[in-house]
Amino acid sequence: MSNIEETIAFIRGLYKTEEFIPLHAPVFLGREKEYLNNCINSTFVSSVGEYVDKFEKMLCEYTGASFSIATVNGTAALHSALVLAGVKRDDEVLTQSLTFVATANAISYTGALPVFVDSERSRLSMDPLSLREFLSENCVLNERGECINIKTKKVVRACVPMHTFGHPADMDSIVDICKKYNIFIIEDAAESIGSFTGGKHTGLKGDIGILSFNGNKVVTAGGGGAIICNNENLAKKAKHVTTTARVIEDWSYSHDEIGFNYRMPNINAALVCAQLEKLPEIIKNKRETASLYKKHFESSGIQFVDEPENCQSNFWLNAIALEDKKSRDEFLKLTNDQGVMTRPLWMPMHRLEIYKNFQKTSMENTDFLWERIVNLPSSFRPNS
Repeated sequence: MSNIEETIAFIRGLYKTEEFIPLHAPVFLGREKEYLNNCINSTFVSSVGEYVDKFEKMLCEYTGASFSIATVNGTAALHSALVLAGVKRDDEVLTQSLTFVATANAISYTGALPVFVDSERSRLSMDPLSLREFLSENCVLNERGECINIKTKKVVRACVPMHTFGHPADMDSIVDICKKYNIFIIEDAAESIGSFTGGKHTGLKGDIGILSFNGNKVVTAGGGGAIICNNENLAKKAKHVTTTARVIEDWSYSHDEIGFNYRMPNINAALVCAQLEKLPEIIKNKRETASLYKKHFESSGIQFVDEPENCQSNFWLNAIALEDKKSRDEFLKLTNDQGVMTRPLWMPMHRLEIYKNFQKTSMENTDFLWERIVNLPSSFRPNS
């Protein structure tokens, strides 16, 4: 039996089924139907209602954030965070090439220009060495304290590292580097609800963080996201700009800036409130699954992507690194042909036609990872 066949058999044993095994399916363990019925009966199914308020409170309690603002999805949260950072048309925003396209798209929504930074091979997230090298070779502070790219003459306004597959990025190093250049830090923690580094939840080491509660995430609102931070002024601004920038004085409708209709509907919040009640159980289950994967691959000689030192990952998607692109493609074909869903990394942003002409650092690590990494089924295992 080949390594791939052994892995397929192992995965089927994990999930105790001969049926199709998805990559990551939602799981409903608690009071989802009860809360949804309550929401429907209340008639408050849009962006005002008790579950939106409850969700924001629960999210603060779980993450340790001082403030949270519910949004319609993670991309909307990221777009709003960029606006809060003061990102404007023709500014530059540093982010990693190895990310889901929504990260780069949100930058483009503002009219800003993404600059793609390489990733670390171990963490898969933004490489601080690559970030430092780009800034030291290309950027200076002007008399107003703005970071200026001396080659393009544009302002580098923000940096958006992403916590890949829920594994925390090296935020201590990234924060230290960006502070020297007065660069606003937005943590794309879309995949990392339940992940901690140094005892602090992802999204809270930078200036602001965003989370996603899409249907394929650890817990879901169906569609949903959130902004988290510890800055009251940013939080107030975030709620204002995501609620169409409406100024509420009486019964009239008045708006003091261009805002967005980005608030999470109450019906989605009802679903995710029930999900958050079960989050510790879900994280425990997923970490147990990761531990079993790690043990399996230790005996096969295949590298398992583990959590970084001093971090607790949610292991949103478990991943392995194969020998080369040929081995990756063989693994993907055989597993998917046999009803076990596996997936490669997203196409790196610098390889996409829409982003290939933007500035980038050396992509040695990103290209290396893209040719080798495979995601494995990572759903909650109800029969474990």
